Parts: sequence; structure tokens; C-alpha cells
Amino acid sequence: MAFSHSLDPYQTCRAKILRLFRRVCHTFEVAHFLISLRRQSANGPMNEEDWSRFRAAASPRRAKPEDAGALARLFTAAFLNDPVMDWMARSGPKRTSGLEAFFFRLLYGRAIPAGEVWMSDDGAACAIWLPPGLSAWPAGVIAQLRLLPLFVQLCGFRRLARGAAISGAMEKAHPREQHFYLFFMAVHPSFQGKGLGSAILEATLKHIDQAGMPAYLENSNLKNARLYARAGFLAQKNISPGGAPPLIPMWRAAR
Repeated sequence: MAFSHSLDPYQTCRAKILRLFRRVCHTFEVAHFLISLRRQSANGPMNEEDWSRFRAAASPRRAKPEDAGALARLFTAAFLNDPVMDWMARSGPKRTSGLEAFFFRLLYGRAIPAGEVWMSDDGAACAIWLPPGLSAWPAGVIAQLRLLPLFVQLCGFRRLARGAAISGAMEKAHPREQHFYLFFMAVHPSFQGKGLGSAILEATLKHIDQAGMPAYLENSNLKNARLYARAGFLAQKNISPGGAPPLIPMWRAAR
């Protein structure tokens, strides 16, 4: 037998007030962020070109296969000196081509076809999301062997073990609960500190919130911790292998 249950009027009113309070707080945080941008960005005052790029990042579009080359170069520029990538990627003149090949393969062969790679129309910012149920790379021994030349190109033979250690740590810590996964996010170095990362992250999280799903990422650069925290991500325990820079998992509950 089923029993009906009605909430106490006080509890119902309290719940509505709490929801309204959260919305007001979120609106205040966004407004405060925009005001601070208008006053002074990290790299100087915002001019009209800066605001144009900011608006483009705040209204991203889905990437197409023909965008893969330009986006691979964007991610290469953004991650060339990333602490974790710097630790695992090969050094020397072949690093740039190795990174570009890695990101192109990820974008063209895996992420863009899944439909959750979002970019500003001017190509200054991009977020690579993977939808629930899609792993970063194909599973299976044969598929992994096919990827080996790509990781050799990225890491070189001398750092291949480092790449495997980072990959293993990420896989071990990855949540089993269904979620959207922010695999990589990039802003071109020339335009960093102008709010583009926050803008594209906020815009894409709205899409995820509409789906009622949680989100997950690994932060490889501690300078970005505040950006992700402001968006609602909570930091977890460092998962980096011995000798590697910090790699911090961050989880954002469904909204």
C-alpha cells in the first residue's frame, strides 16, 4: 500500500527561501566577477577587443571536425609549459609537434565526434568535455597498442613511463558515477587573464546543469584552482605519482 506524504508548510517555505538565496548568491558572484573584470584584468585594463573575445567565450559553439587543426594548436600553446604536461612530455624541439599530434588525435578522433567540445568562434578558448559513459581513449589491448606510437611521439621513450604513470593515476581515481568530464580546457596564452576561461566554463556548465549531471576534472595547474572553485568544483586529494607536480581531482555535484 502506498502512503501519501505532504511537507510541512514551514519546511516548504524554508526550502523555497534557500533556493532563492542560492540563486541570489550565484548572481552576486557573477556580477562581482564581471565588475572586477571591467575594472582591471590580470594583464591590464579590458579594451573593446578583449570584451569581444570575452563575449565569444561566453557564447561558445560546438566544434566541428574542420576545427581540429586550429584547436590542436591552441591546446599545444596553452599546455606547452603546463606543470604536469611539462613533467611527462618530451623535452627539446619535438615537444611542440608531439603535443599537437596528441591533441589533434584526441579532438578529431574522439572528442569532437562526441559533440561536447565547445569553442569560442574566434578560436581563443575551448573546453573539451566528454559526455557520460565515454572514456578518454578506446578500451581494449588492440586499441591501446594502436595508441602507443602517439604516446611515444608525445613523451619520447625516456618519459614514456611518466606518461603511463600519470594515465594510470587518472584512470584509478576516475569516478564511476555517470558525469561530464572536462578533459582539457584552454585559453590562448596571449589572451589569458581576461576572463575567457571563466566565461567558457560558466557557459558550458549551464548546459550540464540543464542535463542534471555532475562534472569532474583534474587540475594540473594550481593557478587555476580558484577558477574551478568559483564554478563550484571541490578539490580532492592529490593523485599525482611520485616525483610529479600536483594533479588535483575536482568534483562538482549535479545542480
